[in-house]
Amino acid sequence: MAAKWYEIVTGSLEQKKQYRQYKARIEALPEPYRAAAKALDRYFMYAGGMTDGDTMMQMLSDSADLWERAAADGTPVRDIVGDEPSTFAEEFTAAYAGKQWIDKERARLNKAIDEAEKEEEK
Repeated sequence: MAAKWYEIVTGSLEQKKQYRQYKARIEALPEPYRAAAKALDRYFMYAGGMTDGDTMMQMLSDSADLWERAAADGTPVRDIVGDEPSTFAEEFTAAYAGKQWIDKERARLNKAIDEAEKEEEK
């Protein structure tokens, strides 16, 4: 009972465990993969804007898989992210159809414009 109440307040305990595991996987990477993965992680947190924890954890897990494979294969970081790392990060996050915080604001903007249009028609 207490765990359910705690999760209501703080979020999923399982997702917190998965996130800690993800961070440990990133820390275990050799350089320069660790630095690149951490940079992408930071960008994901700011630009990804996901509100769905399950989707976010899947994306982060897939990112860790990508960097672990690249490190194992010796693939250069630039071969992974290309010439525009921000474009890579945005395309990577776009592949995950989770709900984003901006979705609410888009809906709010659309509704406000619709209401303004109705007022204009009067």
